[in-house]
Amino acid sequence: MNLISAVSARGDFRFMVQEGNVTAEVFIEFLKRLLRGAEQSIMLVVDGHPIHKAKSVKTFVEQQQGRLQLVFLPPYAPQLNLDEQVWGYIKPRVAKQMPENKIELKKLVQSAMHRLQKLPDVVKSFFRHPECQYAGE
Repeated sequence: MNLISAVSARGDFRFMVQEGNVTAEVFIEFLKRLLRGAEQSIMLVVDGHPIHKAKSVKTFVEQQQGRLQLVFLPPYAPQLNLDEQVWGYIKPRVAKQMPENKIELKKLVQSAMHRLQKLPDVVKSFFRHPECQYAGE
């Protein structure tokens, strides 16, 4: 199980659960979901994972004609990645329930992430983390 997520300084939280590997095609599907219904252009901060730099992703972003921009974090800087704040929030809530198998783990993770979607103030707080304040500007 792999997860992709995006947060906004307005408190929005979007995610996608993927069985198996996250490929460039899966990432593009996530980007399409983010764009669906978006009233403004989207600036998405991403790390240097190869899927973020794949040719098909670059082509997709170019086809959006300014509606989507990817901004890359510097290498070896996970502390700047807002996803670290998300996982820092989710992991202890899932771990304390001690899932016994992958199916239960997936259900608990999805449940925790759905709860986080209903807590915009918590999502906004991620942007107040000292190393992530750049993203709220």
